[in-house]
Amino acid sequence: MDSPHEAEAYARADFAEVNQAFVERLLDLAGHLKSVKALDLGTGPADIPARIVRACPGWHVVAVDASRPMLDYAQKTIREAGLSDAITLVLADAKCTGLAPELFDVIFSNSILHHITDITRFWAEVKRLAKPEATVLVRDLARPASPQAARTIVSRYAEHESELLREEYYRSLLSAYTPEEIRVQLDCAGLSMLEVEMVSDRHMDIFGRLP
Repeated sequence: MDSPHEAEAYARADFAEVNQAFVERLLDLAGHLKSVKALDLGTGPADIPARIVRACPGWHVVAVDASRPMLDYAQKTIREAGLSDAITLVLADAKCTGLAPELFDVIFSNSILHHITDITRFWAEVKRLAKPEATVLVRDLARPASPQAARTIVSRYAEHESELLREEYYRSLLSAYTPEEIRVQLDCAGLSMLEVEMVSDRHMDIFGRLP
């Protein structure tokens, strides 16, 4: 999403239902925490952090994205919602954020894994940034069994989106990892305490609490 055109297409898409479902899942895991420093890796237009801090006024979210055009949309989201004091935007690579270690009580991410090829560095960064006993929730697409299955998913869930977004969705599905691949990644990263669970016909959650 580095180009303004791609960022605009994504920001204008209707992800309200899936974003709210993600927030509810995160609150199931960590909503009991009252004073939280949280990290969102790959925040996009920052709709999810905005939903979270409205539900949990004691939370502060550092929202990271590597795309300047996307962060421009995120800034607009935060400003219009009046949440500038609760959400801090950071332009950085999720694999190498430059943030201090062991800083966050909660680390979450929605739909970033399929964009990352050097996945070892991503999980290492999650581990580095998490406080002891931090809660982690990463949700992403799961790769379908075939290109045809991916086309079926695009038709079912993105029928009314732009052609650009439908093609991006299709490519994302084919670029996604399988649950089995994620489990191997977690074992290699020393994060085998995290669970991997399919939560829909196209999404999986990686979640749990660190030691």
